[in-house]
Amino acid sequence: MVTQRLFNSFYKTFEKDLENLCNVYPMNPSFTMRQSVLTFLAAGLCVTTLYGQTPVSGKITYEGMRQFDRSQMRMVINGQEVRPGSPGAPDAPEGMPDVISFTQKLVFSGTMAKEERDRPQNMMMRRTMGDGPSDGSGGNREGRPRTMRMTPPFEQQTYLDLANRQRIDVLMVKKDSVVTETYRSEKPMPAATDWTTTEKTKKIAGYTCHKATATRRKETYTIWYTTDLPFTYSPVADLTPPKGVVLQIESDTESYKATGIAMEAIAEASVQPPKGAKTVSSEEIEEIRRKGMADFRQKMMQNMPMQGRD
Repeated sequence: MVTQRLFNSFYKTFEKDLENLCNVYPMNPSFTMRQSVLTFLAAGLCVTTLYGQTPVSGKITYEGMRQFDRSQMRMVINGQEVRPGSPGAPDAPEGMPDVISFTQKLVFSGTMAKEERDRPQNMMMRRTMGDGPSDGSGGNREGRPRTMRMTPPFEQQTYLDLANRQRIDVLMVKKDSVVTETYRSEKPMPAATDWTTTEKTKKIAGYTCHKATATRRKETYTIWYTTDLPFTYSPVADLTPPKGVVLQIESDTESYKATGIAMEAIAEASVQPPKGAKTVSSEEIEEIRRKGMADFRQKMMQNMPMQGRD
């Protein structure tokens, strides 16, 4: 927007100067050449104005909310992994949340960006029976369950090539306390299907947003996006607009809303994928992740005390 205003201002000034020249040299046969030269110089200056600016950088902060999908929950009973409520298995433990709240950020600098989340992914919960305090200083009473949060030995990160509209998924797998293997895969930003725009607009975080609707996994989403930022992005990858940045998105089961957009200096190196990662396909990186989760579950079950064990 600022660049466009600068361009318009410069063009009007140039046009006025050119008109004055025409009045001074109305019969000069060489004026056509002079006009062409001035036009060329003006175009060059405009290009410098448009592309010589400091790259845009900053952060978009989203507050998210998602319903807890109990169908994806697993429990370990006597070393066996079962679904809550399945035959022979108890229901989900009391106190499990119905809704999960979290914060997600998009950190961008130049043509690259990185997603940051305040919650670990693929976290598992281990629920055991307490043995009671051994010295009277604390611990669980006998028979009272104890819940521990456990994180798998790998980390997932998502980077975005905004210029080429590519998602770069990075998976870092810890083999031991020293060795970490890093993989990366690239794929185009998925386009939303049946994207339908409307005439409605509203302000979100100071930006004018347009309303649209789209479908994902047979669920209808209401989307508000702005075209006042110089790239395309959505916190829900499958609902990326043809152009613009999604600042609010909601359905019956999840929602994201931008609560702040800060234009600030961001080091370009901080949003670049790690160097030296092994390039694999999207299918291969997903298989590596699944195998890592399976190995983690197996180790967790092996280390879990069995009922009746001395």
